[in-house]
Amino acid sequence: MTGYAEFLAVDAALDRRWPESVMEPSLERMQALCDALGDPQRGYPVVHLTGTNGKTSTSRMVDALLTEIGLRTGRYTSPHLQRATERINLDNRPITPERYVAAYREVEPLVELVDAKRGEAPALSKFEVLTGMAFAAFSDAPVEAAVIEVGLGGRWDATNVADAHVAVVLPVGLDHAEYLGDDITDIACEKAGIIKEGSVAVLAAQDRKVAEILLARCAEVDAQVAREGAEFGVVSREIAVGGQRLELQGLSGRYDEIFLPLHGEHQASNAAVALAAAEALVGAGTAQALDPDAVRAAFASVRSPGRLEPVEGGPDRPTVLLDAAHNPAGATALAAALGTEFRFTRLVGVIGVLEGKDARGILEALQPALHEVVVTTNSSPRAMDPDALGALAAEVFGSERVSVEPSLAEAVEQAREIAEEAGGSGVGVVVTGSVVTVGEARALFGKEPE
Repeated sequence: MTGYAEFLAVDAALDRRWPESVMEPSLERMQALCDALGDPQRGYPVVHLTGTNGKTSTSRMVDALLTEIGLRTGRYTSPHLQRATERINLDNRPITPERYVAAYREVEPLVELVDAKRGEAPALSKFEVLTGMAFAAFSDAPVEAAVIEVGLGGRWDATNVADAHVAVVLPVGLDHAEYLGDDITDIACEKAGIIKEGSVAVLAAQDRKVAEILLARCAEVDAQVAREGAEFGVVSREIAVGGQRLELQGLSGRYDEIFLPLHGEHQASNAAVALAAAEALVGAGTAQALDPDAVRAAFASVRSPGRLEPVEGGPDRPTVLLDAAHNPAGATALAAALGTEFRFTRLVGVIGVLEGKDARGILEALQPALHEVVVTTNSSPRAMDPDALGALAAEVFGSERVSVEPSLAEAVEQAREIAEEAGGSGVGVVVTGSVVTVGEARALFGKEPE
């Protein structure tokens, strides 16, 4: 079996496990696996990130900062856009398919051991096995710091067997209501669970009720607190070609002339959070700030695929953007960025959503920013039926602004044609609604996983 064929076989074996879209409130299985592995997650300091949106982009920024100041890093994020190797990164790059297979082979006998002892309890889930693979790969490298993104929630997430040195809570909103509830205070309690005794909690700007819960958790476990808008934040922001120019107030001082090659005010906020998290991990303070040139170089190097990512455009072709917004908060941030940072005379959306998501909320958030939409689907078994999504879109946009095309490739082509009907410059297409939809669109445009 070739190396890549073996990778596909491993991925298929993981897909036969309990899906990662399901959460059971227990860390017992995950802790048993880590015990069998020798607790690799305790071998390096951890920046642990939760929140409703922005986790992957912020993780990439923290990783870039730590790499630039000379640390060997591991990064674990989810879900992936195109290939599972994107989830486990060493030295700020996805591991190879061969290394992915090696990580699986390392944990496989111990996974079987834990499963054999489970009794009536469920077997280890796909996400739990992947998390064990990441922890083991980081230990084997070895890394000097790990940046770990929560999969779902916080308190009961498999990643929470790691005790964060720095716990980052990005803006908390409503998502995954079937597991986390539809009360924002309940969701905040779940996410607060990553804040551990003696850690530093880096808190993005939050709804007042959420902030109260997070601060109460910090007091309960005696965690230090750094809050956006108080201890750190965005001092100034201006739109620039290919991104934005920022001045950030960090925990150790002010950093100016930062170029961030990502679009949207939300990414500026993510940058401030990332800076504070990196400072907190290395103990930077007013007496010893981070090297400003290293901070600038780190942010300038950041890539966040599928986050307002341009994949096509030219004098005779519409600009095509991809954005993995998959809940109303993400769609609201996308619509705001489209309105302030681009000057489209006509913008057509290609939208494919997963079942269980707030499809109406996503559509309503995008409606002011889009002239027309082409509703589609993706290859996920959880993909929403395009006709059902189309009917919902017709209620939000009006039927004259909505087309349905089940093939993603055909939907993109149809959206291009609709945009081009306007003629002239300033026409565009944005593909959004789901991480899966955007990942498949990246592949359509020949983009490699990164």
